Amino acid sequence: MILLAYPLIAVAAIIGFILIPSRRILHLLAAVESAAILVVTGILILTVPLPATGIGPGSGFFFADLFGVFLVAVSGVVFFFASLYAGGYTERLMETGELKPSRLRLFYIGLALLQLFVTLAFFADNLGLFWILVELTTVFSALLVAILAARENIDAALKYIFTVSTATLFSFAGVIFIFETARSTLGEGTLTWTVLMQHASSFPPTLLFAAFVFLFIGFAAKSGIFPFHTWLPDAHAKAPSAVSAILSGALLNVGIYGIIRAFALVHQTAFAEKISLILIVSGLLSVGVAAFAMLYQTNLKKLIAFSSIENMGLLLLGIGVGSPLALFWVVIHMLAHSLTKASLFLSAGVLHRQYRSPDPGADDQIVDVFDLQPSAAWGVIIGTLAIAGTPPFPIFYTKFFLLTQVATVSPWLLAATLLLLMIAVAGMARFLIHEFSARSDASAQKPRRYVVPLGMRLPFVLLIAIITVQGLWFPVQEVSVFSQIVAGLGFGGV
Repeated sequence: MILLAYPLIAVAAIIGFILIPSRRILHLLAAVESAAILVVTGILILTVPLPATGIGPGSGFFFADLFGVFLVAVSGVVFFFASLYAGGYTERLMETGELKPSRLRLFYIGLALLQLFVTLAFFADNLGLFWILVELTTVFSALLVAILAARENIDAALKYIFTVSTATLFSFAGVIFIFETARSTLGEGTLTWTVLMQHASSFPPTLLFAAFVFLFIGFAAKSGIFPFHTWLPDAHAKAPSAVSAILSGALLNVGIYGIIRAFALVHQTAFAEKISLILIVSGLLSVGVAAFAMLYQTNLKKLIAFSSIENMGLLLLGIGVGSPLALFWVVIHMLAHSLTKASLFLSAGVLHRQYRSPDPGADDQIVDVFDLQPSAAWGVIIGTLAIAGTPPFPIFYTKFFLLTQVATVSPWLLAATLLLLMIAVAGMARFLIHEFSARSDASAQKPRRYVVPLGMRLPFVLLIAIITVQGLWFPVQEVSVFSQIVAGLGFGGV
């Protein structure tokens, strides 16, 4: 019943957010709450043999396996650094009038509930429960996007809810199909992942194929896959930067997690190749749309957001290949992308505070960046090098080996993917060269330097340190964990 610790921590934090009058203590409580979630996850890893059922209330609703616990830990790290960053960030938002002080409590309550529902989603052993939790993450993440109450934020939040919730209605149809598929074979319907995995090979493949297609539509929208990606650039760009880091570093993984779980079922049937083709085509289109959008992007946060779409497409290509080695690198890429993208959004948030235009619809005019915000500038540069896949960062290895797996499907697919990835890199390089080399007019008044609190600088610096170490040091124990995750999903040994 260790799972009960997560809602208890969230409830205790929410009570504190409601009752505590001091803003400084509210900021501290948010970071402590996220840290407590990480501690509980660590205790679970060290004390509970995995996979494990019966870790929560009810029967057949929650379970823990290496894949789920791994993503809980990854999202916990992202939430912790975002919460640490949010203290100084929200103070500046309130100083400029962008965030009303009365909404600070609502912001932290929404953050706590979002982390709780993301965590529970990765522990869900019931497809219906997982669907409900996915919808709840949409509601509370949209709340955090709209928390600034600016018209463009509200528009972005409504677009997010409309796109994702409409798509997840299709997923609900997929849930019904799965239930009926199980009932037709087992004599009684079930939505329990572990039971479905045991009997997937005996299910009617046509019904399972149809169920996957419906599930895919909803989960693809959640992870920003083409053509359901339209919400992502606006939501990620308009949200407070701490929220942008969470959206890209934790929320997108929820959709990819659902796709992998559903593909693990259909992979056991004769329709596996058809599903792989759908995934590969969707992945390639996502990479392509993002790459060309990045080529002409003039807004830093939107550039980073389109990079998320590109990386989700690359993940989908790896899942579509379907080999154990491809899934092995997909899982590692999920980790590397989450931490790298969180560092990028947190660095970009500092630059946004420095260069924020009075016109809400205007792009930030970045000038004299190395004079005014050198640490954030280098954070963006290093994060861009990391997300582009340059050594020694971990995405260099994940992209390289995912491309080698793509080559086993078709050399033409490899060529197309490689070309699109190069276009995406060119877009990022063009932006950085153009914006970061800009200098202010010698006769004009120099912009006033924005003083960055340590709580805002430390998170992206530590994240960059983590991804650097991750790229330089890959212990045998880590390889074993990722291999076990792939085997546990039914794709065989690496």
